[in-house]
Parts: sequence; C-alpha cells; structure tokens
Amino acid sequence: MSETSQALDDAGDNEKRPQFGTRLLKDDADVFKHNAWDHVEWDTEQEQAAQAAVEKNSTLKMSDDQRERFQTDAPKFWDSFYGIHDNRFFKDRHWLFTEFPELAPLQANEQSQPRSIFELGCGVGNTILPILQYSTETQLRIYGCDFSERAIEILRNQQQFDAKRCEVFVMDATQEQWQVPFEENSQDIIVMIFVLSAIEPAKMQQVLENCYRYLKPGGLLVFRDYGRYDLAQLRFKSGKCLEDNFYVRGDGTMVYFFTEQELRDMFQKAGLQEEQLIVDRRLQVNRGRCLKMYRVWIQTKFRKPL
Repeated sequence: MSETSQALDDAGDNEKRPQFGTRLLKDDADVFKHNAWDHVEWDTEQEQAAQAAVEKNSTLKMSDDQRERFQTDAPKFWDSFYGIHDNRFFKDRHWLFTEFPELAPLQANEQSQPRSIFELGCGVGNTILPILQYSTETQLRIYGCDFSERAIEILRNQQQFDAKRCEVFVMDATQEQWQVPFEENSQDIIVMIFVLSAIEPAKMQQVLENCYRYLKPGGLLVFRDYGRYDLAQLRFKSGKCLEDNFYVRGDGTMVYFFTEQELRDMFQKAGLQEEQLIVDRRLQVNRGRCLKMYRVWIQTKFRKPL
C-alpha cells in the first residue's frame, strides 16, 4: 500500500464527504482509463467546500489531557500500527527517484565520491530499501531513525537491508539534542517523507533546526508531506481535532496538514534556502470502488548555504 491510499484506509470512523470522494458516473468514462492526474486546479466552489469541511471538523477540539496523552504516547501508537501492518503499509514508492533524483544511484563515474544520506522517520524502510537495492556506490552510507522500535526491528529483518552500508536506530526526533551516530555538518541529504506531519506543531521548528545542524554546508533536505485540504483532512469527524489542522486518526497516530507558506517560513527560519516548493493537487481514481478522490501534497527541497 502506498502513502496515496492512507486516507481511505485510516480509521473507519472518518466521515465520508461525497463532494471530495465522489462516485464516478457514466459520463466519467475517460476517468476509468487512468488512475491519477497531477497538478489539478481547484475551482472556487471546491475551495470553499473544503474550507467549510475543515471549519466543521475543527470546531470541537480535544481537551488538554487528551492532547497530552496522544503526544506523549505517540511512539506506542506507532509501535501498535507497525505491529498490525508490519511492512505492508506505504510499500509502493515508485515515485522516489523521479521526484527526488538526488537519491538515485550515482553514475559509474561518480561512484568514487563518498555520500551520506539520513532519513528521519524511516519507518520500515520504504525509502532506504530502494536506495540500497539499486545503488552500487561503494562509499554510500545510509542512516535512518524512527521513534517506533517495532518499525526499526522490521526494517533490520528485511532481506534487502544491508548493515554494512546502512545503520538504523530508534530516536525521538522532537528531542532538543539528537543522539545520532554521525557528526554535525556531515550529511549530504536528509530525507523527510510524511514525517513532520506526525509531530506536534510546537516541536516542528526544533526538528528542522536540528536538520540544519547535521546537514553539510551545501547539503539538501528533501521533503514530502500532506497539504491543507487533502482528502484525509476533509474526512475527519468532529472531535478528532487536537488543534487547528492537526488531528488524531482512529489508530491514535497524529497528522498535520500544511500550507506552502508556513513550510517556507519554518524552513527559512531554520536557515535553509528554498530550491523547490510544489503544491501537488492530484485527482486519483479508485476504479474498483468507482471513486474520484482529491489529494493535496507538498514537496520541497531546501539547501543549507555553503
């Protein structure tokens, strides 16, 4: 299963809103021929409907005690998640090297150059394992961390995992001081894919500042996550909202939905320079269920100045 399908398989208690997950009609015949369209433009009516849905499901906020519970026990909820799904969730990252060619294997004439890649929130290895599988770089070193012990255990037991080239470990990335097996200013690339959204907003800036600290001068941070008004956000029921645009799924894991400007502000405040910031509004089709679904993701690349 891929990230693209998570919203539809989250919690059974997420409300289905037909204006955002609409049934296909007979005159949608062309839609059945395809699975997705990138960079779909929304009209004013659709934008207003999305705003109204978020206002409705955000009116009732969880109590302070409830918020503290979900935030404190976040590793337990993710351990439970991976205990149920093992390595079957988020499996298809066929887009990885297309969207982030910087992660793709180097050419033969470049392979003598040492490279170090660190993935924050590596889960069960859906980014790390393809890199290990396709790269023949002799001086490539990959690191990964996750605050789920279960996820790290699953990753280490995967057939493609190579302990000679890769080191993974348990770490809570929201901690002020990271305990990592490498020096500051040492990483060529830091990867964050659907990770920052799982962190409470008050701690996001600290995470990005630590990314800056460990990137080499000239190093790159690549990022992909949920955008504001994604289908997953619009389908939450009232009572699942921790704070504005920050929700709890039925399995206890948390998710935030970003705007491009707030991401730009956080990255720049951390000292990083923008190279790419794309809002991808995508129409996806589930042909088996005859559904049209509108997704919103944000993809960025920010670089540490030389």
